[in-house]
Amino acid sequence: MAKLSDFYGAFHAANTTLHLKTLQDHQNFGSVIRQGPNKLVFNTSSALHDIYQNERITKSRAYLVTQRAPDSYGLFNSLDKTIHQRKRKLLGPIVNDRSTQAFETSMHRHIDVFIQDLLSLCQKKPTTPVNMSEKFTYLTIDIMGEFVFGYPLNLQKNETYRYRSILRKMIQSRLAAGPNAKHNLFFMTDTLRVSDDDEMFIEEIRSEATFLLSAGSDTMSTCLSALFFYLSRNADCYQKLTAEIRSKFSSSDSIIGGRHLSDCNYLKACIDEALRMSPPIAGTLWREQITERNREVEAAPVVVDGHIIPHGTYIGVNTYALHHNETYFPDAFTFKPERFLEKGAEQAKKAFNPFSLGARGCMGRQMAYLELSLVVAKVLWHFDFTRGLDETGRLGESTYWKLRGWRERIDEYQIYDIFGAKHQGPWLIFKSRRGEEGDGAST
Repeated sequence: MAKLSDFYGAFHAANTTLHLKTLQDHQNFGSVIRQGPNKLVFNTSSALHDIYQNERITKSRAYLVTQRAPDSYGLFNSLDKTIHQRKRKLLGPIVNDRSTQAFETSMHRHIDVFIQDLLSLCQKKPTTPVNMSEKFTYLTIDIMGEFVFGYPLNLQKNETYRYRSILRKMIQSRLAAGPNAKHNLFFMTDTLRVSDDDEMFIEEIRSEATFLLSAGSDTMSTCLSALFFYLSRNADCYQKLTAEIRSKFSSSDSIIGGRHLSDCNYLKACIDEALRMSPPIAGTLWREQITERNREVEAAPVVVDGHIIPHGTYIGVNTYALHHNETYFPDAFTFKPERFLEKGAEQAKKAFNPFSLGARGCMGRQMAYLELSLVVAKVLWHFDFTRGLDETGRLGESTYWKLRGWRERIDEYQIYDIFGAKHQGPWLIFKSRRGEEGDGAST
């Protein structure tokens, strides 16, 4: 079926199980499989580097379906290397270490609202399980809304913007403030000086904004939800991480970016293990060979993991499948942060790919780790938590998929592959370890 038609991949993608089917196919047929008439998926660390760190390979034409207009390109769908490099150059100064440090105060403000909300729930509903997927979604969107637009969404406290479109209002608000207002992602270039009623411009920036907001919020929400799921089911890891956080920091206010947070090696390992087991981008990031103007260069074949790739072939590595390849991650379905700290961890790190690699790799990686570390550290400093309602039975999978065994691992945080990962839970019960109250309590 896959040899004859793209329907094979489309069918499993529509059922949000393509990452699971890809892993199963690799287990059955080997490290390279055919997933469409011109699509090859690899499952080795060498292929990962051959593809994503190759100057002669770019994003596939499949990304063009996200174009607003034929000649309109964003950071996500620009195939041309020159256009993409220009956009990354504009973005670079805003997501570098200095800008991240400058934004940290705002990040703390949103995280403290999150802490206060949990403290209030501990007081008012001490035995009620909390859906962490929902809570983390509101938190991470609040952070990215301010980082991208400087706009106070306040989703954690106000339901106004939770269920309707707000992008247009955010765009118009930022335009009205002008290019000299608070530095954020919206003004990536000083040429963006247009009136707030310019429909064409607003529609053009909407697609870019959607990508930036999603990239910075959905991925963080997935990782945080997955990590708390695994901590709630792995007591040894939970206790070890809690001990590290509470021994490193004397107060919640002392949890800030810098040396002490960076020295929390087990925290970093737990974050990486959650990203490995339940990657926010679980699927295959398709690539293809660039059409070279120099025919002599074009004549030289592209080789991936020892295989000569015909021109026009879509190639890629499925992140979920590679992250569960027993060659690099023994006992791959066990939450084991120590695998990133033990002797011989280099093999695992070479196959670890939650942010992609090369010229198309995530530019906000450092900000992501800072945000994740701050949230986890502050929550564990303030609270103890236990599992609430069991997630088993909440997946909503049909009997067919259950019989196939693709969702049978109840100790794996289930993600639904729709480019980014959709998810639910975990449902956790929190207890304040210091007897704090939610209204006005100091964090």
